[in-house]
Amino acid sequence: MTIKALILTGYGLNCDYETAYSFEKAGAQAVRRHINELIGTQNKSPDISLDNYHILVFGGGFSWGDNHGAGVLMAAKIQRHLGSQIEKFIRDGKLIIGICNGFQVLVNLGLLPGFDNDYKSRHVALINNDSGNFINNWVHLKVNPSSPCVFTKHIDTIDLPVRHGEGKFYASEEHISRIKEQNQIAFYYMNPEGTPANGKFPYNPNGSLLDIAGICDPTGRILGLMPHPEGNNHFTSHPLWTRRWDAMKRKGITEMPEDGDGLRVFKNAVDYISDKCHTMTEN
Repeated sequence: MTIKALILTGYGLNCDYETAYSFEKAGAQAVRRHINELIGTQNKSPDISLDNYHILVFGGGFSWGDNHGAGVLMAAKIQRHLGSQIEKFIRDGKLIIGICNGFQVLVNLGLLPGFDNDYKSRHVALINNDSGNFINNWVHLKVNPSSPCVFTKHIDTIDLPVRHGEGKFYASEEHISRIKEQNQIAFYYMNPEGTPANGKFPYNPNGSLLDIAGICDPTGRILGLMPHPEGNNHFTSHPLWTRRWDAMKRKGITEMPEDGDGLRVFKNAVDYISDKCHTMTEN
């Protein structure tokens, strides 16, 4: 069976090629589609329907130039034209991932945190970085092992790039506590020694409460994160790859790896759908 991932493009989104490449490397068929192709009603080709895909991707970039706030206009457009289709997509047990601007879209839509299967109410926000500046850096992340998140299985720590101006995760104390108690925190920022960043810059690059870098819904099938897993899709993507390669050669490894650590996020998604479809076929 061919597992298909739909990556939305257009209106300032600019990480679609890297994201599509990552899903292809992970074993999926990645299809890039302009938002207008999906919501349009005329001259639609048969494959332009959410029903034909298993994974929906809201990728990184600056949709509508972050006008009125990052992800706000895209969320409004998506909700108006595709709201009911996305609700069905979730009910069907499929996967959604929002990366950077895509994470901002998911929280504006209300798809995250998705308390009590409510995918319309907004409870959290991603606001301006504490530094007041756009951040373009690499961060160290710790995965919450108790999270139900499909995308983070078998990952302990991972290094990914961040590129954003509005990435501070913020919510009321009540909602932050609930997200933590329900293990919906998927990724935490940490320092290079592997201990919590405790809000310290640059390890926590934006001042996110509880060092939150990404959250999932209660089912674990919807993930939003500010760092870019597609930005570490090859071994040479990492800024310290030459140092790592030298260390590997000293251990007797003679063949350089191809995959970057970020590919594990995409492979987990593909493996989940593959396993689910295999189980359905057997039953």
